[in-house]
Amino acid sequence: MMADHQRIHPVWDPEAASPQKSTAPLVNRENTRSEKGEPIEYPSFRRTIPVVHSKPPKRRCTFCRFLCWTLALFVFLVVALAATLGILYLVFRPKVPKYSVDGLEITRFNLGNDNSLSATFDVNITAKNPNDKIGIYYEGGSWISVWYTGSKLAEGALPKFYQGHRNTTVLVVPMTGETKNATGLIASLQLQRQQSSVIPLDLIVRQPVRVKLGMLKLPKVKLILRCNINVDSLSSQNIIRIKNNNCKKKVRL
Repeated sequence: MMADHQRIHPVWDPEAASPQKSTAPLVNRENTRSEKGEPIEYPSFRRTIPVVHSKPPKRRCTFCRFLCWTLALFVFLVVALAATLGILYLVFRPKVPKYSVDGLEITRFNLGNDNSLSATFDVNITAKNPNDKIGIYYEGGSWISVWYTGSKLAEGALPKFYQGHRNTTVLVVPMTGETKNATGLIASLQLQRQQSSVIPLDLIVRQPVRVKLGMLKLPKVKLILRCNINVDSLSSQNIIRIKNNNCKKKVRL
């Protein structure tokens, strides 16, 4: 006879099934010291914040692009202008015109009863254009004057004309003038004549000109000519000799 098998059934124990409670005493976070009086350090909690790289504003990029294009255009224009001027120089080989005062004739130089000085001059000016491929237009609106120590003696204007290639033109320019209260001026001229054998005069010319390069006419510029002249006398009864003359020129836009 086989022995009887015993069946074991699990018995539910409510005390074993319930979670065990921790017997460690709870520590109050506000109590920062232990029982021995030592400070308690709690681990600090750190929150990692992701770094977001913001894109630069579009306006700044647009301005930088505009600035770069502007600088590039400026450099291009400078290079193009330099290249054009270099080509023109190689083709035309420009030379500076030369000017000189070759003669001075006084037809009237009288002191009136009212102490006013009346003067009439004829000035011979020689203009030389040494260029082979460049012509010069002397436009209207010129002005020429003769001065002595800051006092204007006479004035006039140059004629309008065109000067061709390798051309020399002699101009006879009439000038007239009247100076009020010229007693001191006449005395200064006489003293200058006694102390020195020359009388210094200044001749000033302001002449609008245009340069012609082949078939191309450049914009109008102003030629300023200043000549220092030494003459032996200022008398309508004598032949006036020019002992020295030095002309300096410059161009203004």
